[in-house]
Amino acid sequence: MRKVVIIALIALLSGCAANTTGSSYTISQNDVRSISLDTQSSFSASRVIVLANGVAEIIQSLNGQSIMVGRDISSTEDSLADIPIVTSGHQVLPEKVISLNPDLVLIDASTGPKAAIATIKAAGIRVVETPESWSLGDLPKKVRAVGAAIGAPDRAELLVEQIERAVKTSMVKGSPRVAFLYLRGTSSVYLIGGSGSGADSLLQAIGAVDVGAQSLDRPFNTLTAESLASLNPDVILVMSKGLESVGGVQGLLKLPGVAQTKAGKNAAVIDVDDSLLLSFGPRTPSLIEALATALRKVAP
Repeated sequence: MRKVVIIALIALLSGCAANTTGSSYTISQNDVRSISLDTQSSFSASRVIVLANGVAEIIQSLNGQSIMVGRDISSTEDSLADIPIVTSGHQVLPEKVISLNPDLVLIDASTGPKAAIATIKAAGIRVVETPESWSLGDLPKKVRAVGAAIGAPDRAELLVEQIERAVKTSMVKGSPRVAFLYLRGTSSVYLIGGSGSGADSLLQAIGAVDVGAQSLDRPFNTLTAESLASLNPDVILVMSKGLESVGGVQGLLKLPGVAQTKAGKNAAVIDVDDSLLLSFGPRTPSLIEALATALRKVAP
């Protein structure tokens, strides 16, 4: 279920103080910084197409942007704007991939359809599956796998060290109760994040309580008035495009059960750019700091 939701999410979404409106708080791409290595390096691959969530960001941080020749729709950083998109929504278009003559295509378990990947492999192109990351603990493995795939394992190890050091210094104390909602109003999809949604790891890192993860075993669960009221969060966390899809904060307050929660009564809402929240990578330590700031602003 989680993969289906996130595949659809990444496919539909795009990507200096944060903007605030009332009790709500927005975290955009401009509010975070990426940890990057600026020294020159050579890579074993020279024409890489990235079809895995968050991997383009990692390659950028390894100072390897010049080797990327194609990307999927989830790679929304402004600096990638000139790199061709080779997907239609979240569906890989093998003819576009092959036409760019890559020597490496990076995928993850959510990349598809499988027939498209098979066609790319049949064309003699090297395809490497990188691990997905759903928590801070998954991030080092993902960075190391990307570094190994492009021939930069030592640089990947250095990046891991810098990320881990930054995460440790980003943690803050506090215990606001937060519910992560995945919203796609145009498709009538309304879910509550539970254990393993990805948001739970970020909230734990800043000392907040993910009320969904406390009570719900599945990463994503159907939102009902009763379930949300019973969780009664102090703050609601959403993705920016998801919030937009329900009509902003005022539209969110009209969803079943939201207005009855402490968060709803105070309009305590944090929305985060869709490319940031669940794309664990070199921007994640900075995102943790931004989330901590946001919670201090909106938590009652």
